[in-house]
Amino acid sequence: MSGRDLFCQPRRIRRGAALTLVFASVLVAGAATGSLPGPDRKTASGAPRSAASAGRPEEVAEVAAEAKAAGESPMEAAERAVSRSGNRWDAVYSQGEYEEFEEALDGEYTGVGLWTRRERDGRIEVTKVSSGSPAAGAGIRAGDRLRSVDGARVDGRPVTEVVSLLRGDATDAAAGTAVRLGLERGTHAWSLTLHRARLSTDSVTVRNLADGATVIAIDAFTKGSGTLVRDAVQQAPAGTGIVLDLRGNSGGLVTEAVTAASAFLDSGLVATYDVDGEQHALHAETGGDTTRPLVALVDGGTMSAAELLTGALQDRGRAVVVGSRTFGKGSVQMPTRLPDGSVAELTVGHYRTPSGRGVDGKGITPDLDADTGALKQAETVLSGLGDAS
Repeated sequence: MSGRDLFCQPRRIRRGAALTLVFASVLVAGAATGSLPGPDRKTASGAPRSAASAGRPEEVAEVAAEAKAAGESPMEAAERAVSRSGNRWDAVYSQGEYEEFEEALDGEYTGVGLWTRRERDGRIEVTKVSSGSPAAGAGIRAGDRLRSVDGARVDGRPVTEVVSLLRGDATDAAAGTAVRLGLERGTHAWSLTLHRARLSTDSVTVRNLADGATVIAIDAFTKGSGTLVRDAVQQAPAGTGIVLDLRGNSGGLVTEAVTAASAFLDSGLVATYDVDGEQHALHAETGGDTTRPLVALVDGGTMSAAELLTGALQDRGRAVVVGSRTFGKGSVQMPTRLPDGSVAELTVGHYRTPSGRGVDGKGITPDLDADTGALKQAETVLSGLGDAS
């Protein structure tokens, strides 16, 4: 699994709730996957999505009453209820935390600009450094080894914990705050102090391979990412194929994932989802490129909205999926604003691929397994698809 210090704020361990560490992007993906009607939040495409401020009146009233009876704040009462539920995706966030998450959806975050992954031996390796970031300015390069963050050794830790240390907790994650890193490059070890900054997500990157094929990598479905994918497809050289790299994509705005799907599909079903038993459907727009050879590259870090996109392309025979089984996050969360400004995220349903497959807890099995050298394998498949066409 890999990650960056963008969506890395974990669920915090609060009084009365033993919440597991997860990427804040899981929250983002959950809220967005439940693209439910809400009067005061709009996605980039203009479709309404669930709004924390909209709330679910019966739940707000219930939590408020329970809090008053127990002499607690609404946030404390909600944490206790979430702890009892046992649902891994249910969570409670302070007003400030939730505002940070929504800012990240809008394409900005506070961090140092590092991408990391854990190697088989437990080492934490820097895989990418965002241009113009504090990490880039300090000379950190892809391939460097991250040994410690603020004195805490990171070898063997899950990437979720590592990026949480990079990001800082809810009070330390402001621009200008300092974080000290221990690094290693070959036999050279050093330490330095960086100051977190407000950065753009740059969630879509495009590059051309030697054979003319285009690689479109989507790191998260933030505001405007679907349009960037569509533009990249339209600008790709005629007659060439595309590798859609969704490895490590932890989700985001589901409407952006649908827009990305529309770049490759000419209308039709992308996914279905249920909310409290009521069924809904998501459809691609017309006019997508349905003939260009396409390979979708996935791994265990491909989550939620990225799985929704993968499932649509696979079920509709539009892409060959290469890589390893995806994460398996296919549930829908509804954010509810509580009287004290905190937000409760509760699971209300699940989504399915066009053929009716459930993703939650199962993930998506690729058409062709590949781990080491997955991109090379994707190129080989793409070449074969081009010959077949």
